[in-house]
Amino acid sequence: MSNFERAVEALSNAREAVVFTGAGISVESGIPTYSDPLTGIWARQDPETLETARAFRENPRLIWGWYLWRRYQASIASPNAAHLALSQLSGSGRKISVITQNVDDLHERAGSVGVLHLHGKLSTPKCFACHRPAEIPPPPAIFPADGALIEPPRCGRCNGKLRPGVVWYGEDLPLGIWKSAIALVKNCDVLISVGTSGIVTPAAEIPKLALSSGATVIQINTADVSTGMQNEVMLIGKATDVLPKLCALIPRKVSN
Repeated sequence: MSNFERAVEALSNAREAVVFTGAGISVESGIPTYSDPLTGIWARQDPETLETARAFRENPRLIWGWYLWRRYQASIASPNAAHLALSQLSGSGRKISVITQNVDDLHERAGSVGVLHLHGKLSTPKCFACHRPAEIPPPPAIFPADGALIEPPRCGRCNGKLRPGVVWYGEDLPLGIWKSAIALVKNCDVLISVGTSGIVTPAAEIPKLALSSGATVIQINTADVSTGMQNEVMLIGKATDVLPKLCALIPRKVSN
């Protein structure tokens, strides 16, 4: 039996499946990963130096401009075939949960509901001082060429500066979301891990936890990221190629 056939069989027999996604699924919608070189007004910047609380304290205008640019990039991107396939899988009669490391909203725009964002969301900034979530206007149709330095707006409650509502380097994951994700992974029959590098912790522990809990883990990546465990299936290829083919072969489960 081929790996693809094993994946189809495992997912067809599953009652509960968890989809765990990383940057590799969104890059096919045009959203760059942190390892991709930056272009335009950000060509001389290193993303890792921009994604810290210290950087925000030292230069809030630069970091807010970076956030607005990333938010703009996400707003002009569209869900791709992989996002859509996962949304359609939710209609197969199985419980399908989505956990993502991505801070965009492409899963939601594709139709997935209840997505757990481990690293926060670009769409919802929060106050740097009191941490309350806030709302700001949607991104412009065209990002301004001089948009690298933009003063952050202020919190309506404490007048603190707004910051991106994402998890920066050195910060903990949202505890409630992390606990919910762990509970889902421990109870699933199948985990589909898509486009994850396995480097960023603690999120990288999710496939390992699924394996140790007895679930079948289907890895979908352009490179072999498998660990060699018996209940692991490696499918090498682009998410937009592999996921539509896989999901199209999963029969609808009829409830008893």
